[in-house]
Amino acid sequence: MISTRDLSLLPAIKQLKLLAQSLAMLDAIIEPEWEFRYYSFNAHWGREEAMASMRNGSGDAYFLLFSPAGAILKGFAHESVMSPYQHNPPRVWPGVLEAVPKVFSEFLAEPAFTISDTTFCIWRTDSDRTWQRGQIEFPDAKDPDGSADLSAVLDNKPITYQQWAENYYGRPVSLSAITHIYQHHALSQKIVKLLSSELSLSDVADDVKEIGY
Repeated sequence: MISTRDLSLLPAIKQLKLLAQSLAMLDAIIEPEWEFRYYSFNAHWGREEAMASMRNGSGDAYFLLFSPAGAILKGFAHESVMSPYQHNPPRVWPGVLEAVPKVFSEFLAEPAFTISDTTFCIWRTDSDRTWQRGQIEFPDAKDPDGSADLSAVLDNKPITYQQWAENYYGRPVSLSAITHIYQHHALSQKIVKLLSSELSLSDVADDVKEIGY
C-alpha cells in the first residue's frame, strides 16, 4: 500500500501524470457535476504546469503539481493524528515541509493549495530516481498522516479505481471502460455510455480539453 512510509509503489512522474488525467476523466463522465467529483485535472494550470487534485467533500484533499522541475504532492487528512489542528495554535508536523527543494517554492507559496493545511508532502525532481519526503518522526498510528488512505488509488491499477468508485457512487462501474481510459486510448461514445447512460461524447468535450486527455 502506498504511503509516505512506503513510496515504492507510487508511479514515476510521467506515469503518475497520465494516471491523474485518467482519474479526472473517469470522474468527469461518472459525475457530471464538478463540485461532486473526487478527482480533477487542469492541464493548463500554468506555464508548462499541470495540476491534479482530489477532494472528498469532507475536508480531505490533495494537490499535485507537475512542472519542468518535477512533481510535488501535498495532502491533508483532517482527522489524522498529524493534522495541524491537533495543536493550538495549528502547525504542520515537524519535518513534513522543511526539506522540500527550492524548485518547488512557488508551490508552497500558492494560496490555492493552503499549505498550512498539510499532513503529508512528497516530491520528485526531474533528477530524482525515487519519490522523496522529509525526515519525520511519525506518531504511533496505522496511518498517521492519512497518506495511505488518500493515495490508495494512485497504485495505477484499474480495479482499485473500480472498487473505490462503486463504493463511492453506489453503482456498478465498467472495469473495461476504466482500463480503456487508464491506457489513454481514444475516448469514444461507447466508452462514455459504459460509464454513464445519460451522457454523450460531446457532453464531456470541455472536460477532455481541460484535462488534456
